[in-house]
Amino acid sequence: MLEPFILRALLAGLAAAVMAGPLGSFIVWRRMAYFGDALAHSALLGVALALALNVSVMPGVFLVALAVTLALALLRSTRTLPADALLGIFAHGALAIGIIVTTMVIRPGFDLMSFLFGDILAVGPADVWIVGLGALAVLAGLAVIWRPLLAATVSEEIAIAEGLRPRAAGLAHTLLLAAALAMAMKITGILLFTALLVIPPAAARAFSRSPESMALLAALTGMAAVAGGLYVSMRLDTPSGPSIAAFAFALFILFHMAAWIRRALRLS
Repeated sequence: MLEPFILRALLAGLAAAVMAGPLGSFIVWRRMAYFGDALAHSALLGVALALALNVSVMPGVFLVALAVTLALALLRSTRTLPADALLGIFAHGALAIGIIVTTMVIRPGFDLMSFLFGDILAVGPADVWIVGLGALAVLAGLAVIWRPLLAATVSEEIAIAEGLRPRAAGLAHTLLLAAALAMAMKITGILLFTALLVIPPAAARAFSRSPESMALLAALTGMAAVAGGLYVSMRLDTPSGPSIAAFAFALFILFHMAAWIRRALRLS
C-alpha cells in the first residue's frame, strides 16, 4: 500500500507527464527545444517577483512566462536578430535577473532548490487537483489548435493558404507551455521542466508512425518516467526531479537502441 504522500506525488507526476508529452511533441517537431529552456529559465524570475510581491508563486511564474513569450513573438516579427540569438538572450537574461532578485527577497527557510529541481514528494492534495484539472484544460486547448499547429509544422505557407491561422495557433501553443510550466514547476522544478517536454517525445519518435501516435506514446513514456523515477528516488534516496529526468533519458536510450536493432535485423 502506497503512503498518501507517495500516491499524491505519483498522481501529480502522471498528470504533468500527460500534458507534457503532446505539448513537447510539437517542440520536437518544430525544433523548439531551446524555446523550452528559455521559458523554463524565465520561471525563476516569476518566482522572484512572486516573493517580492508576496503573492502565490504559480501565477507569478505564468505571468512572467507569458510576458517572455509575447516579447519573443514581437521581437521575432521584427527579424532584427535570429531566433536562436533571441532565445539565448532571454534565457540567460531572465535567469540572471531571477537569481539576483531571488537573493534580494528570499525569506528565511525558503528552499530555492525545490523550485530549481522540484520536490514532488512535497505535493499536497490541492496541488494534485490543480495539476490534474490543469492538465485536462491544457489538453483540451491543444486539441482545439491541433490541426492548424500540425499544418504549420509541415508548412506555414500552406496552412495560411488554407485559412488555418497557424501563427495564432503557435502563440496559443506557447501560452499552453507557460501554463504547463507554472503547474509542473513544483514537480520537476524549473531547470528540469524541459526534460519532460523534450525527452519523452524524442523517445517516442523511434516507434511512432503518425503525429497522433507519437503524442500518445510520448505521454505514456513520460508517465513511465515519472513512475520509474519515483521508484528509483525512493529506493536509492536520490532527488525526485533529477531521478525522473534520468529515467526518461534511460528510456530514450532504450527506445532508440531497440529501434536501431529492429532496423538492423530487417536489413540483415
